[in-house]
Amino acid sequence: MGEIKKIQPVFFIVAVFSSIDTAFDWAQKKIESQFGKIIIKSELFNFDDFTNYYAPSMGQNLKKQLWGLQNLIDPSKLAEIKLQTNNWENEYANENKSIQRPLNLDPGYVDLGKLILASTKDHAHRIYLSNGIFAETTLIYRQKKWESLAWSYPDYQNETCVKFLSQCRDALKSIRENQPSNF
Repeated sequence: MGEIKKIQPVFFIVAVFSSIDTAFDWAQKKIESQFGKIIIKSELFNFDDFTNYYAPSMGQNLKKQLWGLQNLIDPSKLAEIKLQTNNWENEYANENKSIQRPLNLDPGYVDLGKLILASTKDHAHRIYLSNGIFAETTLIYRQKKWESLAWSYPDYQNETCVKFLSQCRDALKSIRENQPSNF
């Protein structure tokens, strides 16, 4: 029988995209009020360059940014966090009725060997967590670089995201070295 080990905390990230500039400030206030300070931000980039999947519900000219938070999380809390971000999306939609879905918040985490994202959509490569939430390994970190998988979203493979994820991974290593903590 394998030995059960204590789980290490992971680096919490949120991908935010919208066509409404003020949505980013609104989302930042919500996220920081519950999860702590954002310490790493990717460059803002054009999400429409990668897909038009969200155009029917979110419109055109979508901008995306990834945020890394100071407080590490227990990875078993990812489904609970996704439910909270979905609630915030609904709250923002009720305040901004000009677009069906004016804000998208996708939580996940960076561990030393992987990027995990939460989703409400099932697929062959996703694992059920709880309460209608699934998780997927979106990228892996191997031989000192981020590698895509057959299902990796194209936007997570771009230079902006890879740079952000590497910064998050480095921050996680530093935090673990300076403040070792297990859940």
